[in-house]
Amino acid sequence: MASPDFLPAVSVIVPVYNGRATLLPCLDSLLRLHYPADRLELIVVDNASTDDTPAILDRWQDKLRILREDKRGPSAARNRGIRAARGECIALTDADCVVDPDWLAELVRPLASPEVGVSGGRILSVEPCNRIERFGEKIHDHRRALEELVPPYAISMNWASRRSVLLDAGLFDETLLRDEDVDLAWRIRAAGFRLVYRHSALIYHHNERTLRGLVAEGYAHGYYAVALRRKYEARLRAEGVAGYFPVRPLLRDAARVLHGAERRDSFYAFVFDLGKAIGHFTASARLGARTETLP
Repeated sequence: MASPDFLPAVSVIVPVYNGRATLLPCLDSLLRLHYPADRLELIVVDNASTDDTPAILDRWQDKLRILREDKRGPSAARNRGIRAARGECIALTDADCVVDPDWLAELVRPLASPEVGVSGGRILSVEPCNRIERFGEKIHDHRRALEELVPPYAISMNWASRRSVLLDAGLFDETLLRDEDVDLAWRIRAAGFRLVYRHSALIYHHNERTLRGLVAEGYAHGYYAVALRRKYEARLRAEGVAGYFPVRPLLRDAARVLHGAERRDSFYAFVFDLGKAIGHFTASARLGARTETLP
């Protein structure tokens, strides 16, 4: 399906908010991409950073298009970049990612097929990494998200689409501060397009490295999944996607800790799912939602 000769004009869009710690390696990796320079546009959207991110970007003005979006949230920042982009295709990554030199060429190739709405690539941890960061690769398992889950979804840190597909789908929902990529991927799929996984399109992400960070990430997943479930409840039920009580994965994880061979990863899964359960119950109480969330 992927065409080795498909090298369209691409705009790579990177939203950033207070990215001092990770921005420079990200930009350096983008400038090392193996892609024709006359078909490549690099856009960084500063989402009203309050650290020295603007000063860092000022030093790169001759190599990047630098935009500013004052409305907070990754959706608003990405939409600002997409609307301003000149490329036929849009590739998305984040300021806490480092891309492989062949990432872009590999990621856009499935888009040669007009039936493909989103191409998503592999997400690994930045090296060197500890065991918690390595476990984060399971949280960001893009192959599973695109090929196993029902309904499938794409992760915005490693995503490519034709610009027309994004515009027709209505871009990212700026009312969502998280899961906005899941939301847009579902809308693109509902429009009749396929979501495909591209294993050779590789990026490296700064995953959470502490147990506290893992709980916080789980909390965000659980909290925002409730609002997303409410938005798509009728469609999800039509596809046979049942909700579940968040205590169940905790019991599963605890059993694996006690009896499983990979006890350390099972413990990390328990910590993540504990945060997810707390986030879920918090959102349910605030939003009056049912005690269900997405898998």
